[in-house]
Amino acid sequence: MLIAIGLALEAVGAAEPAPVSIPDELTLQQALELYRDRGLDLLLADAAVQGATADLQVAKQIANPSVSGAGGKSFVCDGNCRWFGPPLWNVSLGDQGALFDWIVGKRGLRVDVAEAALAAARSLRRDAERSTGAALKQQFVAMLVAQEALRFTRETTGTLSTQLELTEHRYQTGAISEADLARVRTAKLEGDQVLTQAEAAFEQARAGLAFLLGARNGFPRFHVREESLLRLLEPPGLKDSSAETLLGLALAKRPDLVAQGAQTQRAQAAVSLAHRQVFPDIALTAQYGVQGLTANAVSPPTVSFGLATSLPIFHQQQGEISRAEADLRTQQLQTEKLQAQVQADVDSAWWAYQGARAQVLRMQQGGLLQSAQRARELVTIQYQKGAASLLEYLDAQRTYIGVNLEALQDLASYWNAVFKLEQAVGSAFV
Repeated sequence: MLIAIGLALEAVGAAEPAPVSIPDELTLQQALELYRDRGLDLLLADAAVQGATADLQVAKQIANPSVSGAGGKSFVCDGNCRWFGPPLWNVSLGDQGALFDWIVGKRGLRVDVAEAALAAARSLRRDAERSTGAALKQQFVAMLVAQEALRFTRETTGTLSTQLELTEHRYQTGAISEADLARVRTAKLEGDQVLTQAEAAFEQARAGLAFLLGARNGFPRFHVREESLLRLLEPPGLKDSSAETLLGLALAKRPDLVAQGAQTQRAQAAVSLAHRQVFPDIALTAQYGVQGLTANAVSPPTVSFGLATSLPIFHQQQGEISRAEADLRTQQLQTEKLQAQVQADVDSAWWAYQGARAQVLRMQQGGLLQSAQRARELVTIQYQKGAASLLEYLDAQRTYIGVNLEALQDLASYWNAVFKLEQAVGSAFV
């Protein structure tokens, strides 16, 4: 008894998921591995696959034979009632319709329905990884960009603090007016506002990523690292691609389309099964009875065989057939709708990718980011030599900060567009 209790407690303990351990510095590959192991959406999809597997096991089962027995003794009342003759024994055996179920093919059709449902559940498991995996990648990029924006904002805020100290010193010596001091102080306060927003955005992005990774206890403190996502990099799978080629790939590989195909097969098998159910089940029986072993016995040893069935006079599976046919039509329409949705997804994601890529190219290779940085450097030198006004210096500084933050957002938009294109096509490019 104690051993059984111990084994039960051990099984319960094994069912409890171990706490998620997130590295202090997390890469995209590590995040994907953690998510595939602990993501709630994938765990739910795994449970659905387990349920469909159990349904297949049920469909493959063969009905257990039935057996019954009875015993007794006859009695007569011809004045006085008394027991009469030898004991009566009766034994019967039935197959519960298992043989006829196999001959007619009902069991095979039930297995076909369950196998198609299992194939659909497995494809939906892959589809859950397709859709939610793209969401994980987008959240990873969101945290990476928020982390980089926070680093940049802290750096520029430090520069503004140094500038404010120098300006206050120049004001005390009478080199500048109070209006100039107020402008620099305003710029410093604006920088503090941006820093506060960047810190909040980073913490929110980290909390969102931790949730997707399966963290449930506390708020893990970690950072992310993926240098390839901080620059424009065309994924190898997208080189020489077009909307047409990607659409063909999506129609061939998207897991939700594969799952829908399995659902249609399930519905077709269910229609065949509903028609086959019109044939009533026939149960075979064998019976042996005896009360006495002589020719003059009350009931000499007797072996009998029989059939038992129902007559399909009133109920001929009309409703079940209509329901199965309606389900098949529904699955066929769902397939058409999903194919149209796939085409819209790929087309929309493709043009979003093209637009985001053009923006990043303009920012990084078109010279916008470098121009803002160079303008700030030149105006700073001119301001220090007295050749530029404070307003020109602050404007160059504000433009530099804005362009850098915009560049990070453009980069995030680009990678989000890549991941949405992955989701639309159903193939990983990164």
